[in-house]
Amino acid sequence: MVARWAHNPKAVGSNPTPATNFFQILGASMPKLPTHDTLIQPKTIAVCTYVAGVNTWKLEDYNAEFKSLVKTLGLEIAHEMVIKLRLVDKARFFTKGKLQDLVDFCNANKVEQIILSSGLNGLQHRNLEVAANVKVIDRTDLILSIFKNSAKTAEGKLQVELAEISIERTKLYGMGKDLAQQQHGEGSRGPGETVREHFLRETSEEVLKREKRLKELAKVRDAQRKKRLKSDKPMISLVGYTNAGKSTILNGLTHADVLAENKLFATLDTTTKELFLTLDKKALISDTVGFISDLPHHLIRAFRSTLDELHYADLLLHVVDLSNHSWREHIEIVNETLKDIEVKKPTVLIFNKIDAVSEDALEEVKNECLEKNIPALFICANEKSDLVQLKKFLENSNLFKKK
Repeated sequence: MVARWAHNPKAVGSNPTPATNFFQILGASMPKLPTHDTLIQPKTIAVCTYVAGVNTWKLEDYNAEFKSLVKTLGLEIAHEMVIKLRLVDKARFFTKGKLQDLVDFCNANKVEQIILSSGLNGLQHRNLEVAANVKVIDRTDLILSIFKNSAKTAEGKLQVELAEISIERTKLYGMGKDLAQQQHGEGSRGPGETVREHFLRETSEEVLKREKRLKELAKVRDAQRKKRLKSDKPMISLVGYTNAGKSTILNGLTHADVLAENKLFATLDTTTKELFLTLDKKALISDTVGFISDLPHHLIRAFRSTLDELHYADLLLHVVDLSNHSWREHIEIVNETLKDIEVKKPTVLIFNKIDAVSEDALEEVKNECLEKNIPALFICANEKSDLVQLKKFLENSNLFKKK
């Protein structure tokens, strides 16, 4: 996900051969992020950057989630480091002293790649690569690559590609003079067109192609949605923080076979299944992509069409991993994301993984929900009796009351 023209003289020369499309422009210059299939991975350091006043989580929880993201992508980490910052430098992200410490460590340990827990703007990304002379992967790159690996449907893959293009365009700001060279020849607009202009023009064309294809797929989804709406079956959507157990609940309720793994973003594409409660009570239930803190806006925009399904839900089941120390922050992040995409629906909190918390902690949360009159159920998604309890709740809810 990292554009590095300056490190590849063949990509930008005094008279580069014009690329015929977006992927050729990026292909020669953009290094591939390693996956679990890569035989030889670059020597990598994972740097958890904790910024005072910005990161509201406890440091250990924030670092644990960051390491889970890295693990999900299958990256091997040679070194780990935690850097606390009081201030963020607008041009380099790190303050001068912290940056020098990081650069010295990378040089001493022959580090070839840095992965950061924070997102960088284009200028910061570029300056950090130049200072450390290594490839830099920030939070946006990391999450986008996980999304890319998780996308299975044509729509999901197109949405990831759109986000990828948008993110690369934002990094042009940090490339400076590296994109100032002029090019000419067949396929360009003539002498004087800069590589930056050529890149923007080519990516704009690629965006239009993908948006057109997504609109075609959206029409198919709209037709399917209209058919579902005509069936008069209530629509339920599972939402929640990533790895909260949404797919496990969907599988347990409907006997589906949606991928459910103990890792972040195991499921990316929306899945809708029929839910049989009684002979005369049936509903439709959908799984959605999990949310996460600091989810890049490019990804939210790219997946807006998929998340639009939530606008048609009659009920949201907000799944919460109660065993996670940061479950309160997770609820807040999900609620903020729903607010951002303007989804306001009746919601029930489904506290999952209660088998992994103490009885005292569980009672405390139950009492809090009662005191604040918060609709909530407490389950373990792997227990059939708990899923029966959830089905009973849905059966007796307002979903089936005639409007």
